[in-house]
Amino acid sequence: MAVFPAERPVTPTTIGTVAVFEQAESDDSGRLGLDPSSVEGGIYALLNSVVVPRAIAWVSTTSADGVDNLAPHSFFTISSVDPPVVQFTSVGTKDSLRNATATGEFVVSVCTEELVERVNVTAVPFPGDVSEFDRAGLTREPSARVTPPRVGESPVSLECRVVGTRSFGGTSTVVFGEVVWVAVRAEVVVDDRVAIDRLRPVSRLGGAAYAPVREVFAMPRLTLEEWDARSGGPDGSS
Repeated sequence: MAVFPAERPVTPTTIGTVAVFEQAESDDSGRLGLDPSSVEGGIYALLNSVVVPRAIAWVSTTSADGVDNLAPHSFFTISSVDPPVVQFTSVGTKDSLRNATATGEFVVSVCTEELVERVNVTAVPFPGDVSEFDRAGLTREPSARVTPPRVGESPVSLECRVVGTRSFGGTSTVVFGEVVWVAVRAEVVVDDRVAIDRLRPVSRLGGAAYAPVREVFAMPRLTLEEWDARSGGPDGSS
């Protein structure tokens, strides 16, 4: 897996026939300003390069015909903690969306450094009757509460039941799933938490770039009392 230095050259983002920032306007602050509604082709690639890093939901579903589909979705996050709900976005009507809405179930498995090449294989637009598990040489691990299998090689999987979808009128549909079972390999658990250095997840950046987690730092939140003591008083004056 190639790891790019942070200072690598960046090529212009082009959507449609005109580079995005050739359509920008400068304002008094010196920033480049864009109205998304007036940008030729929209700002999909721009958002991808700004909202980073993005966790990858490796979504497995099973079609009504019994075909196990597997695809990565990097528009993925937590929607609710009580009840536990996660969400992924399908840009276009892909098998993940069709199957999840038809059957009401999906599984999210974590993409790790050692699996990233096979994650990329599952992004190939195979026909709907072809299973990406087979093409990528991945193990179907039976789930505990839902029909779609987990990715056996992934250390963490979230089994979900669909609790709703939301379309914004364009090509994107958000799928919400309540987590009904969490399956975690014991070797990634340290002090009652999933340890990031053992999980070794990979995230998406802009374009075709991915990023591993190389450095981690802790920064506990301040209490109001700690802030007052640090700042010199409730009004922040010293």
